[in-house]
Amino acid sequence: MRSLIATVLAVGALLASLGAVVAHEGHDHDSAAPAARADAAPRGEAVSDAFELVAVAQGETLVLYLDRSASNEPVQGATLTVEAPGGPVDAEASGGAYRISAPWLAKPGHTDLIVTVSAGDVTDILPVSIDVPDRAAMLEARAQFSDMSAILRPSTALAVLFGVLLGASVMAYRGRKRAAALLLAGALLAAHDPASAQDTTGGDAGTDRAVRNADGSVFVPKPIQRIYALRTMPAASASHPRTVELPGRIIPDPNASGHVQASVGGRLSAPAGGFPRLGTPVKRGDVLAEVTPPIQIIDVSDMRQRQGELDQQIAILQRRVTRYEALAPSGAVSRVQFDEAKLELEGLKDRRASLDKVRLEPETLIAPVAGVIAEGTPVAGQMAQPNAVIFQIIDPAKLWIEALSFDPVAGSIAASAVTANGRTLRLSFRGSGLADRNQSIPVHFAIDGDASGLRAGQFLTVMATTGEQKEGIAIPRGSLVRGANGLDLVYVHTRAEQFEPRPVRVEPLDGERVLAVAGLKPGQRVVVQGAELLHNVR
Repeated sequence: MRSLIATVLAVGALLASLGAVVAHEGHDHDSAAPAARADAAPRGEAVSDAFELVAVAQGETLVLYLDRSASNEPVQGATLTVEAPGGPVDAEASGGAYRISAPWLAKPGHTDLIVTVSAGDVTDILPVSIDVPDRAAMLEARAQFSDMSAILRPSTALAVLFGVLLGASVMAYRGRKRAAALLLAGALLAAHDPASAQDTTGGDAGTDRAVRNADGSVFVPKPIQRIYALRTMPAASASHPRTVELPGRIIPDPNASGHVQASVGGRLSAPAGGFPRLGTPVKRGDVLAEVTPPIQIIDVSDMRQRQGELDQQIAILQRRVTRYEALAPSGAVSRVQFDEAKLELEGLKDRRASLDKVRLEPETLIAPVAGVIAEGTPVAGQMAQPNAVIFQIIDPAKLWIEALSFDPVAGSIAASAVTANGRTLRLSFRGSGLADRNQSIPVHFAIDGDASGLRAGQFLTVMATTGEQKEGIAIPRGSLVRGANGLDLVYVHTRAEQFEPRPVRVEPLDGERVLAVAGLKPGQRVVVQGAELLHNVR
């Protein structure tokens, strides 16, 4: 048995030594990844208070990317002079970058450059160093590695054969459990294939692409940063009023909205131009619908009886007026009696016409305010109940927000609101209730500015300030992304082409910003635009 164990150890040591030979100099896969990607083109960078410069070697051309240090915004129209090995060279603007001819990049080695930048009234001097690798040496090392891998590939089959034979022999003499353990050891030795180690240098260097490193940081070349439109902002700590979030919804302005209701029940009928549909603008006083009240059978019978009585009285009085008219000239009937009879006859005729009007004339529904039809889809012939809302009219330019607060709200607070799609609204305080509504206090705000695209009943979040002060770093809401563990993350611009995620703890500040109270330090450059694109880089 001891001889078997010694054999296993010897084979393991042999395979381990072969693996060490494969991981030769320049291919130590356990070493930390460098700051610049190995598959990226040779590059150098320099940063000052005003500018950030990245120089990339592309064949015999040196491409210079110049950005603002604080905002990462590309600098256009600048003048760049490069102190190169062949003397000073002025860079030419091309495609958002600056280029110079650099034939000295064809030779491998280290090169120090001095770049003088003039943009507007700002002038800066930036030293840049570029290391061009020896491509011939890299290709030779790759060829040697391929030859060594071809030699070592048969070792895999030998390891498998050794494991199987060793397990079979022990199974015959020591039982199944120990045999299974040794078979597992043999399988592990077989799985260690030295030829599986691959060259990580890839093809020819120069493929610039955004990629996430093993430590979570993201390498983003400057051309990709231009496509992502990445922008940064220096973090600055300050004292801000504490803000609370209140649930709210949009309601119409009570002074610029109204309901159209029927005072009596009846059958709806359209006016001359038809029913106004949803979204139709209307003016105050416009006729929107007509309601014809139904008449009960008993009412019809009473009305007919009353009409008959009035018709009889009108006929009798008509004959009397005719007789008085003939006798009045002779003085047999006084003029006063004749005039009174005529007035009584006219009154009876008016009462008779009123009964006909009650039976035939509908109730007219008119618009109480100017605005648009926000609700209501009546149909001709539809029966309307008394006090039922037929139309709701809203002025879309005058909207309010009703929020619910669990604490009393002062009248001098500053507030803003955020919709579900991230739109920010400026608000003005209008008042708060004195009676609780579901253990909360209703608070009304008016929307200042453009209210287009909003609708009554739409839910949103109201940010209302309090009298308390809170210390922290104000950052835009667009800077936040959600990590895999559920924490809020921001990306910090640590180097010219490297960004690192930082977990932060935030509190609401206003409709456009949040307050980072932990996780950020003053002076760090926080990504305020394009953070979501960075977060999706893999």
